[in-house]
Amino acid sequence: MAKFLLSAHVVDGQSREPMTRERMEAMMASIGALEAEMNAANALTMSGRLTEPAAATVVRPSRGKVRRTDGPFAESKEHLGGFYVIEAADLEAAVGWATKTALAVDAPIEVRAFAEMPRG
Repeated sequence: MAKFLLSAHVVDGQSREPMTRERMEAMMASIGALEAEMNAANALTMSGRLTEPAAATVVRPSRGKVRRTDGPFAESKEHLGGFYVIEAADLEAAVGWATKTALAVDAPIEVRAFAEMPRG
């Protein structure tokens, strides 16, 4: 089984239809059902929703020292909003989970495999 990152990206300022309480509850129920299905299939390794980019802290190396700054790594309108780390047999299986995720969270999902690391 390979590991894949399913990442949900958000675009600052992108106009979206305002979410009613009922729509929010339906979305949360859909996400809960998706995560239960992933757990039942032993596919879900971990997941997380991230805070806003403005709340980020970046530690940058510079000449053997580090500099700490507030704010996102890069100024961008698009940022990572949340993610799932899953195990799947192959890319097609991962895309199947990504399809369900995109529908549950109503956002585009990027699918990327984790690189195989040589064992030493």
